[in-house]
Amino acid sequence: MLAIRLPREIEARLERLARKTGRSKSHYAREAIVEYLEDLEDFYLAEERIKRFRDARSIPLDDLIRRHGVAD
Repeated sequence: MLAIRLPREIEARLERLARKTGRSKSHYAREAIVEYLEDLEDFYLAEERIKRFRDARSIPLDDLIRRHGVAD
Protein backbone atom coordinates (compact mmCIF):
# COMPACT_ATOMS: atom_id res chain seq x y z
CA MET A 1 0.00 0.00 0.00
CA LEU A 2 1.25 3.45 -0.86
CA ALA A 3 -0.24 6.80 0.00
CA ILE A 4 1.07 9.96 -1.62
CA ARG A 5 0.14 13.60 -1.42
CA LEU A 6 -0.19 15.37 -4.73
CA PRO A 7 -0.41 19.08 -5.43
CA ARG A 8 -4.04 20.11 -6.02
CA GLU A 9 -3.42 20.83 -9.69
CA ILE A 10 -2.06 17.35 -10.37
CA GLU A 11 -4.82 15.73 -8.29
CA ALA A 12 -7.40 17.64 -10.36
CA ARG A 13 -5.80 16.57 -13.63
CA LEU A 14 -5.71 12.98 -12.48
CA GLU A 15 -9.35 13.16 -11.40
CA ARG A 16 -10.43 14.62 -14.78
CA LEU A 17 -8.54 11.93 -16.67
CA ALA A 18 -10.04 9.17 -14.53
CA ARG A 19 -13.58 10.50 -15.03
CA LYS A 20 -13.09 10.98 -18.76
CA THR A 21 -11.75 7.47 -19.33
CA GLY A 22 -13.66 5.49 -16.73
CA ARG A 23 -10.47 4.26 -15.11
CA SER A 24 -9.35 4.81 -11.55
CA LYS A 25 -6.83 7.37 -10.35
CA SER A 26 -4.88 4.44 -8.93
CA HIS A 27 -4.67 2.90 -12.39
CA TYR A 28 -2.98 5.99 -13.81
CA ALA A 29 -0.71 6.48 -10.80
CA ARG A 30 0.39 2.84 -11.05
CA GLU A 31 1.01 3.12 -14.81
CA ALA A 32 3.03 6.31 -14.36
CA ILE A 33 5.17 4.77 -11.62
CA VAL A 34 5.84 1.59 -13.64
CA GLU A 35 6.88 3.60 -16.70
CA TYR A 36 9.10 5.88 -14.63
CA LEU A 37 10.78 2.92 -12.91
CA GLU A 38 11.45 1.25 -16.27
CA ASP A 39 13.04 4.46 -17.56
CA LEU A 40 15.20 4.78 -14.45
CA GLU A 41 16.28 1.14 -14.63
CA ASP A 42 17.25 1.62 -18.29
CA PHE A 43 19.17 4.78 -17.43
CA TYR A 44 21.14 3.18 -14.60
CA LEU A 45 21.88 0.09 -16.68
CA ALA A 46 23.21 2.26 -19.51
CA GLU A 47 25.22 4.34 -17.06
CA GLU A 48 26.77 1.19 -15.57
CA ARG A 49 27.68 -0.20 -18.98
CA ILE A 50 29.24 3.09 -20.06
CA LYS A 51 31.34 3.11 -16.87
CA ARG A 52 32.48 -0.48 -17.49
CA PHE A 53 33.33 0.40 -21.09
CA ARG A 54 35.38 3.43 -19.99
CA ASP A 55 37.14 1.45 -17.26
CA ALA A 56 38.05 -1.35 -19.66
CA ARG A 57 41.71 -1.76 -20.55
CA SER A 58 42.64 0.31 -23.60
CA ILE A 59 44.52 -1.31 -26.45
CA PRO A 60 46.95 0.92 -28.35
CA LEU A 61 46.15 1.32 -32.05
CA ASP A 62 49.53 -0.11 -33.11
CA ASP A 63 48.77 -3.31 -31.16
CA LEU A 64 45.38 -3.65 -32.86
CA ILE A 65 46.95 -3.19 -36.28
CA ARG A 66 49.60 -5.85 -35.55
CA ARG A 67 47.08 -8.24 -33.99
CA HIS A 68 44.66 -8.11 -36.92
CA GLY A 69 47.18 -7.88 -39.73
CA VAL A 70 46.00 -4.52 -41.00
CA ALA A 71 48.64 -2.74 -43.08
CA ASP A 72 48.85 0.87 -44.19
